[in-house]
Amino acid sequence: MTDRTSRAGWRGSVTLLLASSTGGVGQHVRSVAAGLTTAGVAVRVCGPTETQEQFDFTGAGARFQPVAIPASPTPADARAVATIRRALAADPVDVLHAHGLRAGLVAVLARPAVPLVVTWHNAVLAGGLRGSVSRLLERVVARGARLTLGASADLVERAAALGAPDARLAPVAAPVLPAPHRRREAVRAEFGVDRDQPLVVSVGRLHPQKRYDVLVDAAARWRTRTPAPVVVIAGSGPAYLPLAARISAARAPVTLLGHRTDVADLLAGADLAVVTSDWEARQLFAQEAMRAGVPLVATRVGGLPELVGDAAALVPPSDIDALDDAVRGLLDDAARRAELGRRGAARAATWPTEADTLAQLTALYAELAPDAAGPTAPDADAPSTGRR
Repeated sequence: MTDRTSRAGWRGSVTLLLASSTGGVGQHVRSVAAGLTTAGVAVRVCGPTETQEQFDFTGAGARFQPVAIPASPTPADARAVATIRRALAADPVDVLHAHGLRAGLVAVLARPAVPLVVTWHNAVLAGGLRGSVSRLLERVVARGARLTLGASADLVERAAALGAPDARLAPVAAPVLPAPHRRREAVRAEFGVDRDQPLVVSVGRLHPQKRYDVLVDAAARWRTRTPAPVVVIAGSGPAYLPLAARISAARAPVTLLGHRTDVADLLAGADLAVVTSDWEARQLFAQEAMRAGVPLVATRVGGLPELVGDAAALVPPSDIDALDDAVRGLLDDAARRAELGRRGAARAATWPTEADTLAQLTALYAELAPDAAGPTAPDADAPSTGRR
């Protein structure tokens, strides 16, 4: 049996820890939990009760234990730290894997006796006092984890610069969407889109980082096009009311759909997908759109250029004119849209899959906890499991 094979057969135990999440982090943790339990790993997920309600970790085969970790640090973090300590003492595991800086901070403060892995999913973008505090917490988390995984190369470089003893790239694969349940015509009819009218779709949490204000302002300019495109944004979050007010004031042809579980259907009806974020690692909707062959306009930030290559139209962040020009150019050129859709699907076929992500994680767990059931200690000459 090769070392690679023995690592793939790791049968230890892991606790996955996450803070409040309504989007990509929760989806990723559920995907990992499902894959690990199917492979025979004992998995416990710890996080806020609402994450279990939304992502159904127990339905993926994992045990769930409530741990209240809100989106921002509070004195209540002390209770979360105590809960994790008690959980690890009562039911020891081989590896503790925290997802995101908030969960990572709680895990570091709990000082687990087992190896701690922290995956960084997002960059710190806040300024002022909040930004200063967040960057201090970044340093604490980077130095306190045995292994830091970054969802994009810039996060890996950031963690290493802050003193992480071992920082590696671990791309997060978007779960494969199910086949659409509705035909293209039915999806478009829901939003009153005529046959020759473009449908522009964006999906993501309604949060300032996503910069949907830029999309709304650009869409207001498209109102005078013939035919005017219909723009829909699927997602929920704290920016809903400001965005709704902005849409009304600008008379922009934009509809906020709220949380949707039919992203595959939305993409089946779409002519164009748009991502306007100030920063992303490997944004899940960007992956979903390109896999579906829907042409994508996205911002040139974070890990997006590395993700999409030349298979999407990239624009600077916060640049309404550039977004306007890129969208108009694609809406006016059906052949270019089709070509970009084909290139996107081809590019997506080269990305790591959920199975690849799972294989990387089990190999890392085996490397960190070699005495757990299943693996053997790695040879000194074994190939690296990720970028250092």
